[in-house]
Amino acid sequence: MGKKIKRDPKAVALAEAILEQYQPETKEDVQDAMKDIFGPIFEAMLQGEMNAHLGYESNNHSYKATQNRRNGYTNKTLKTTYGEIPINAPRDRDGTFEPMAIPKRTKDVSGIEDKVLSMYAKGMSQRDIASTIEDIYGFNISAETVSEITDKIIEEVTEWQNRPLKKFYAFLFVDCMYVSIKKDYETKEHAVYTILGYDANGKKDILGIWLNETESKHNWMQIFDELKARGVEDILFISMDGVSGLEEGAKAIFKNVVVQRCIVHLIRNSIKYVPNKSYKIFTAQLRKIYGAPSLKAAEAEFEKFKQAWKEYPGAVDVWVRNWKHVEQLFNYGSAIRKVMYTTNAIESVNSSFRKVTKRGSFPNENSLFKLLYLRVTELYKKWKDRPISNWAMVRNQIAMNPEMQARITKYENI
Repeated sequence: MGKKIKRDPKAVALAEAILEQYQPETKEDVQDAMKDIFGPIFEAMLQGEMNAHLGYESNNHSYKATQNRRNGYTNKTLKTTYGEIPINAPRDRDGTFEPMAIPKRTKDVSGIEDKVLSMYAKGMSQRDIASTIEDIYGFNISAETVSEITDKIIEEVTEWQNRPLKKFYAFLFVDCMYVSIKKDYETKEHAVYTILGYDANGKKDILGIWLNETESKHNWMQIFDELKARGVEDILFISMDGVSGLEEGAKAIFKNVVVQRCIVHLIRNSIKYVPNKSYKIFTAQLRKIYGAPSLKAAEAEFEKFKQAWKEYPGAVDVWVRNWKHVEQLFNYGSAIRKVMYTTNAIESVNSSFRKVTKRGSFPNENSLFKLLYLRVTELYKKWKDRPISNWAMVRNQIAMNPEMQARITKYENI
């Protein structure tokens, strides 16, 4: 049985007060309660800023260094994602008060909720966000309120996950990572499947995120089948690690795709059989193989490699068994090889995910999905819809292959 979650007593007291006062029975009732709560919160923010502006608090009758005084209130209606909220905005006699939290003439304050979502996307816990809001704005917001705000994107996550995809992708990169989710009173490791795509213009997109208790050929087959159902008709290259059956599964759905084993994964697998002191020499000789200017040069270097490391048959066998994946690299130009030979692009995405999932187990699948989706939106901002570097050279080398050029031209303007 999982441990009981410890709640902040202040948050519990607030929740109990809301339940006692409003007795909500539906989600809509909760939203109405939140509207009533946010009004005083916003007013408290403005009062805090007015205190700082004047240099004294309300009802302070001691000596004041300024002649400026409070001058009543202005009625204002704010637009939030909970609906319209009326508030009393404080004024000063000199008219010099310029609030930062809710600037003059500003009526839409959903940006504060956007800030909460942004902090959540960066991996901050609900309690840390509540603490940060208090530090910056000077008012309390419970972890439960933060959860309510972030829960608003669940519908958006579902729409994103089921959105139609482009008909053509030049490259796909597939990978899996594991996270802990509490389920049925115990914590279990779950596989998070992620696919990164480069379209005909070299622009990045994360096609989706899927969750299952294990990584398997069957699950990958279902995912590829879903991609086809969402509109994907053709893919030039898929780069992947060594999951058994994944190559066959991909080709069963997209028959013309070239499936490339990640060379970096092969290096990791083979280095297990080599003493630590020899790592540097071993990897340097491997680099001469997959980095060779031609297949003939690669084959010559491979023969040297097999002779040099024959006392470590396990290391050599990894490359013998997977030689076709090295060999096929040389069917394409160096710019294409540089893109397809490693899954570093998708591993970078998963590295970004791990920054926000490393804080511990998740209470349910929705909490994980909304966090990863918000992280995806952060990555989109970083990528800025720009093509990957050296994409022009990649396109030129694709054009040298008539069959692939015909395929990419068919979908280029769709």
